[in-house]
Amino acid sequence: MSYSVGQVAGFAGTTVRTLHHYDEIGLLAPSARSSAGHRRYDDADLDRLQRILFYRELGFPLEEVAVLLDDPDSDPREHLRRQHALLSDRIARLQQMAAAVEHAMEAQRMGINLTPEEKFEVFGDFDPDQYGDEAHERWGHTDAYKESARRTASYTKEDWKRFQDEADGINRRFAALLAAGAAADSEEAMDAAEEHRNWIDRNCYTCSHEMHTCLGEMYVADERFTAYYDGVRPGLAVFVRDAIFANAVRKL
Repeated sequence: MSYSVGQVAGFAGTTVRTLHHYDEIGLLAPSARSSAGHRRYDDADLDRLQRILFYRELGFPLEEVAVLLDDPDSDPREHLRRQHALLSDRIARLQQMAAAVEHAMEAQRMGINLTPEEKFEVFGDFDPDQYGDEAHERWGHTDAYKESARRTASYTKEDWKRFQDEADGINRRFAALLAAGAAADSEEAMDAAEEHRNWIDRNCYTCSHEMHTCLGEMYVADERFTAYYDGVRPGLAVFVRDAIFANAVRKL
């Protein structure tokens, strides 16, 4: 039995464009073509796609995925064992860091002594006090929260404007890369992710690559963050999350 490219995209939760790209670079060539020349995928193709998507979720660049899958000595069961181990390690690290995750937007709330007019001028429609109680309840005991409170307590209106302008600049850079069709694990996207991490590290609290990946996961898991990033450009939250993870893998 064979499947059309549209059916496979639906099964895998990916896009037809992605499958076309995988075919063009030789990563996943369909086993057959219809009489009209349309791609047809069989069960073996679906198995390979599953392995590709596992590795992509783990942040592996496409070039490395191709090398891993095309190794003549590779064993499909070994691929699954390796992916299970990598996923288990990732889950464990995320769980360890979860208690220390700092709300990225908390930096806009901590120690802010601005009038309502000034807050609107600096932050627009976003109310930095809206998440104050939640942030304190969830992370008030963490070192990151305390460091952020200490460092931002003396911020002036000009400091907050600089902070927000830097954030907007990084978001525009991410959005431009997404619009241009750049991959989340491209050098440009990973460099933007590193700039984002340095922005947090410089302005709020010490942000390791591990903590940064936790923030990236939160941008997708928390619908408020997803709405914030996707409001800049649809799909940006996932793109930023993937770029952050790819950058962490590059660092490791």
